[in-house]
Amino acid sequence: MSVPLKSNKHLNIRLDTKQNLEDTFIIKMKNSNFNSDKLDAETQFLNIKSDYLVSLNNNAIHVDPAAVLKDVFKKADENKDQRLDSKELSKWIRLKIIEHITVAVSNNYVLFSKIDINPKNGVISWGEYHMYFLKKRGFSKKYIHNHDEKRHRGLQRSIKEQIMRDKASWLEAAQSDPDALTLEEFLAFTHPESSAANHLTLVDELYDKFDRDGDELLTEDEFAVLQTLDGDDETVIIRQDENERRAEFRKSIDVNGDGKADRRELLRYVAPQSPRHSEHEAEALLALADANHDDALSLDEILAHPDLFLKSKMVDTAQSFHDEF
Repeated sequence: MSVPLKSNKHLNIRLDTKQNLEDTFIIKMKNSNFNSDKLDAETQFLNIKSDYLVSLNNNAIHVDPAAVLKDVFKKADENKDQRLDSKELSKWIRLKIIEHITVAVSNNYVLFSKIDINPKNGVISWGEYHMYFLKKRGFSKKYIHNHDEKRHRGLQRSIKEQIMRDKASWLEAAQSDPDALTLEEFLAFTHPESSAANHLTLVDELYDKFDRDGDELLTEDEFAVLQTLDGDDETVIIRQDENERRAEFRKSIDVNGDGKADRRELLRYVAPQSPRHSEHEAEALLALADANHDDALSLDEILAHPDLFLKSKMVDTAQSFHDEF
């Protein structure tokens, strides 16, 4: 059993010259929101859309997908046996997840400060964000100043749809004021997988679903043996996959082994840095691409499924997270 990161509520590129920090943000508009991962001299493998086009400061860099996959394979293959087993896959994916979360959180304040300018008052209004959105899409200051935010005249349909998706995500992230985001709310908007508020919401949903006695301690039985009501409001016990859920509880939730999980343990469980996420991703990739069923992936098996791996957390961790939200 796996709990999703999203709440149910609602290439090795090196920069030759130093660049303005704002300009090193990659704005991926495919699924709305910003992907504000910073590009610097550190290794970053990025792809946008199916043509593997990286847009860096309005300059197009075409990346050979095979070269990207070969480089990642070489780095992930710790024992250099030309095979990636589940342990190597999981370790590499977790490394990329932690790297992504670290960058997202560290860059959040910088990007927030770049947008919070009119006025600079500690919150970002929808108007400020919308102006920044248009600016990063290359529109002129005159167009942005005269832009009709309600009708969006002159914008392509795809951009209008992106704005609508952003507005929906904005309203979901806004807790106190629907027209403005605080620093933490802005992180929930741009990187929902990194937001502590979203993690708390996921934990609350776990309690709502499983904590039958309401004591805010999740026991192994509560997690493993599901209960629901039938049409006559009688309790029905569901034991399907019970053994798998018990194993999940013991391995990934009950850290101290006392048979119950408190809020801290559940927060660790839902956090994207939890080993379970990288383990599940590694298992999924193996199931889909391990053609000879040797419980490992060769380079040829990976190259046979370029889209699968280029869009996975093994390569493009940021976009993979954002596709889930």
